[in-house]
Amino acid sequence: MKKKLFITTLLFFVLVFLPSCSKISDQSSNQVVIGIDSDIESLNPLFSFSGFENNISELLYLKLVQSDWDDENGALVYSPMLAKSWEWNNDSTFVTFYLRDDVLWSDSQKVTAEDVVFSYDIYSDEKIESKLYDTFNNFALEESRHIKIEDSFEIIDPYTLKINFKKNSIPSLIDVDLPIIPKHIFGKINREKFTTLEKDITPVTNGPFNFTSWDKNQSIILTANKNSFMYNPNNIQKIIFKIVPDYTSRITQLKKGEIDYMEDIRTDDIPSLRSLDFIQLSALPPREYDYIGWNNIDPEYFKKSNKTKPNKFFGDPLVRKALTFAVNRQEIIDEYLGDYGQIAFGPVSPIFRSSFAEIDPLKYNLDSARFYLSKAGWTDSNKDGVLDKNGLNFSFNFYITNGNPRREFASTLLKNNLKSIGINVEIKKMDLQVLMPKLFEKEIDAWMLGWVVGMPLDMYIFWHTSSEVSQLNFTSYSNKKVDKYLEQYKKTKSEKIKDELAKKIQSLINNDQPVTFLYWIQNLVAYNKRIQNLKITPLEPIHYCWNWTVNK
Repeated sequence: MKKKLFITTLLFFVLVFLPSCSKISDQSSNQVVIGIDSDIESLNPLFSFSGFENNISELLYLKLVQSDWDDENGALVYSPMLAKSWEWNNDSTFVTFYLRDDVLWSDSQKVTAEDVVFSYDIYSDEKIESKLYDTFNNFALEESRHIKIEDSFEIIDPYTLKINFKKNSIPSLIDVDLPIIPKHIFGKINREKFTTLEKDITPVTNGPFNFTSWDKNQSIILTANKNSFMYNPNNIQKIIFKIVPDYTSRITQLKKGEIDYMEDIRTDDIPSLRSLDFIQLSALPPREYDYIGWNNIDPEYFKKSNKTKPNKFFGDPLVRKALTFAVNRQEIIDEYLGDYGQIAFGPVSPIFRSSFAEIDPLKYNLDSARFYLSKAGWTDSNKDGVLDKNGLNFSFNFYITNGNPRREFASTLLKNNLKSIGINVEIKKMDLQVLMPKLFEKEIDAWMLGWVVGMPLDMYIFWHTSSEVSQLNFTSYSNKKVDKYLEQYKKTKSEKIKDELAKKIQSLINNDQPVTFLYWIQNLVAYNKRIQNLKITPLEPIHYCWNWTVNK
């Protein structure tokens, strides 16, 4: 019904204001339509794992501070948001935040320090398993990794909050970089049943935008929060995240002006887009990479026992190295990324000075792939064209998400590459919201996804053993030396030592190949030139989009 109403309204504007059938629809409005390739799984910032989920949650929920990118110094900088100011003590063992007293939740209740403390409480609760669980290493923690709330927080008054950090830690504003959620709403939910019950709650928000509607697999609509201190009547008043899984349909709608903003533009569409005088193309510095995940542990054994043993296919690093040799990554780049992609050798973006350029790239080499497979005991013993070991054929299912042509091409290439060395691959497609729970539960053997490298660089939650049964270490990778270096990395203040440790970590991961790193993506963004004040940085392209204006 909402979709029909929207289409009817859009048609009205087209007929009344655009009788000449201009290609750019609804130019008279202060709304922007952002085309995305799949629906989100959650509006709750506790569970916002994908890029656009994070984008949306940050429009709905304020953080204490707002991060931005300093081009001149190549570093993150912070500005006030929910906190109007803050003060560190001399040795950085605590920080005092002074909150704004004019911020309201969308149900008209005031945002206070109680909400901030509650947010840390629930983000760090092991029963919730939020996206940030087990990332609060600079706080005093219980054995379960839950923050010791009484030790860590002191509410001086409703708008003044002191945050204490544990001894010998090296805290920074990244430790407070999380969306604040309402205590009076989420505090009522039984945490044992939280992940089920929270889905039935209409979002109560405090950000620059309010939640308006979510029409599953169609659109998410946000409207400007007129009660926000950030509100400007001259800026955009509505954002529509329009879900269009098919790339060709998305690009067609962009060219027609039905979509105003779109990411992941294919290089072969550049000439036609440049021919349109109302479209602007921009390339982001590469922070995003695609990878092939190899489950290092046996999923069935883990499900039955909650213990780990090596995966029957991918538990051996020799096999994983062979598979990396077998994938022609350059062919994927040539087909889909052109000058806007480069082979990835590890998890540190080339925009960081700690990226290890001298690492062995393990470039496409089928002879090397066959050598390592044979060394690991995989041979074609019965001459049927399929490798086997101890009576087990090397055949597995490979999972990708719907609506991503680049990954569809890459998965087909993978299948053909591996077939040439005696490995059978069956490609399975599913929506992201179906795939993600399977990854968290360690249910599947192999998949293709992408990550965006965080700023500042933090490899801990992806590669440390402590994340083996939760969070973002989906492959259950475990290496004691990597653990040691990751822990040292988090504890040191010296940028030089951090760079050295990062290079050691990259070298070890390269040797183990827990995943096959495919390529760095210089994401191409196309947007309608009627959008003004759009800032292209290494951060998310729609960062600060509440400052966008629309030429009418």
